[in-house]
Amino acid sequence: MAAGEAGAGHGRMVLDLGRYRRAVEARLDRWERERFLRRMRSKDHTLWSPVIAPELSDRLGWLFLPETMAGAVEGLEKFVDEARGEGTRKVLLLGMGGSSLAPELFQLTFGNRRGFPRLAVLDSTHPAAVARAGRGLDLERTLFMVSSKSGGTTETSSFFWYFWKRVADISPEPGGQFVAITDPGTSLAKLAAELRFRRVFFGDPEVGGRYSALSPFGLVPAALIGMDVARLLGRAGGAADECKADREARGSGGLVLGAAIGELALAGRDKLTFFVSRSLAGLPAWLEQLVAESTGKLGKGIVTVSDEPRMPAARYGKDRLFVFIDLKGDRDGHGALAERLSGMGHPVVRIHLADRYDIGYEMYRWEVATAAAGAMMGINPFDQPDVQLAKDMAKRAMAADGGALDRSGAGGPGASGATVDATDAKGLEKGLGAWLEKARKGDYVAIMAFLPPDGRTTAALQGLRAVLQRRTGLPTTLGYGPRFLHSTGQLHKGGPDTGLFLQLVDDVGDELEVPGTDYTFGRLVRAQALGDLAALERRGRRVLSVVLGRDAAGGIMSISGAIRTQ
Repeated sequence: MAAGEAGAGHGRMVLDLGRYRRAVEARLDRWERERFLRRMRSKDHTLWSPVIAPELSDRLGWLFLPETMAGAVEGLEKFVDEARGEGTRKVLLLGMGGSSLAPELFQLTFGNRRGFPRLAVLDSTHPAAVARAGRGLDLERTLFMVSSKSGGTTETSSFFWYFWKRVADISPEPGGQFVAITDPGTSLAKLAAELRFRRVFFGDPEVGGRYSALSPFGLVPAALIGMDVARLLGRAGGAADECKADREARGSGGLVLGAAIGELALAGRDKLTFFVSRSLAGLPAWLEQLVAESTGKLGKGIVTVSDEPRMPAARYGKDRLFVFIDLKGDRDGHGALAERLSGMGHPVVRIHLADRYDIGYEMYRWEVATAAAGAMMGINPFDQPDVQLAKDMAKRAMAADGGALDRSGAGGPGASGATVDATDAKGLEKGLGAWLEKARKGDYVAIMAFLPPDGRTTAALQGLRAVLQRRTGLPTTLGYGPRFLHSTGQLHKGGPDTGLFLQLVDDVGDELEVPGTDYTFGRLVRAQALGDLAALERRGRRVLSVVLGRDAAGGIMSISGAIRTQ
């Protein structure tokens, strides 16, 4: 496995692991003896915990989705034909985390086939983002997809009531333009019945949100944009077949990959760094949630690094495992970097997709790999025990009318919960200096932007990442809030204390009411930012919050300038 290969058909994978090869080989030998594949498919909880625990053996339904969902394809196609026949031109998906990331990946990777609706995803509570999502909508030709496994996701519920009122203002039967995707028996399922939604698609309660891409949460949006869902499931089925009980551990690309990322993480290379083809730009965000939220707990975790500004090979640290994923026909220039990194002794995994539908194979492979790595690390990869803390703190902030949250007693040893204003040059420079002094070898820098996503802001944030790279020499991650709370947020609070956290908030400007409630989207996003800040402080994390004012991009550039002077 110095240059080992797995998955010679779909999703060809080459592993160049250097001196880590023997540890990975030994892990695969051990899994062979322990009959890992057979036990996983039989839902044996002892792979992850000696005792039965919530969200463990009852969260392995994803293993069988390529088979169980095949029977739903015909019904999905019929539903799509009906929607198209009635003039649907756009689908707006309202959801967070696992309910939004797979649909977003499919839209970014495949686009919408000619004659099929275009899909947009709303997963930001910032009023500017909500207003932008609704701007120019032909409401009568838009299908609103309300997607939430739990049925009670605050953000999704707020999105729903905002757009429900807009449709109800022009239509006597607004329910005909709404579809729900949720688990049976949820509050959303009941609401959809009461309001006479056009359709309710039910998920499998034994499939967790981040493992739900091949369930209705991913497949209904995929079918609506014209994807060949049967073909996607067929590719995933190829990876599932590798996990059948009579297969050897080395015959499963997912198990081989899991052994690699798990052993490398245990050896200190816990910064899983992705470089992907331009056509696969949506894949890292989905992988980020899967890996980070699954492994980031009990003080352990794998940090996923994606879309990071490229650096010369010599500047990357020895805490990285590099994964290059390319699509046949793309020319992105990643091959030369992969060769240089490998030549310098860095472990490198290269994955080649023959066409876009190999995404189905990769999804299943990475789900198996993540579950297997979790077993190695001694954690439950299917729960998210630290997510609730930020939600609870956000509720407290909402109760305080979105104002200053009482965080007394929140900071543990080493916590730095300062808040500075980007318009105060001296205060900003001082705050950043104190924050940067806390950086340590083996850390990563996480930028958490509670801002409306747009091109100018993203460009400024990427520039800030580059400045922080040069200043600290550390890996950098970037997440828009509250989206990242349903992804890397678990890792931030439950993972190792190796994060240096920079929270960015702006003046939300024009408020936008959430119909039927006593709050606005501005108040909600402010409370979510305050809640996350308080949760990080309570965990003793090193965090700095910067208030940017009305011009978010300008404020970010001020931060970059202040860091350059350090």
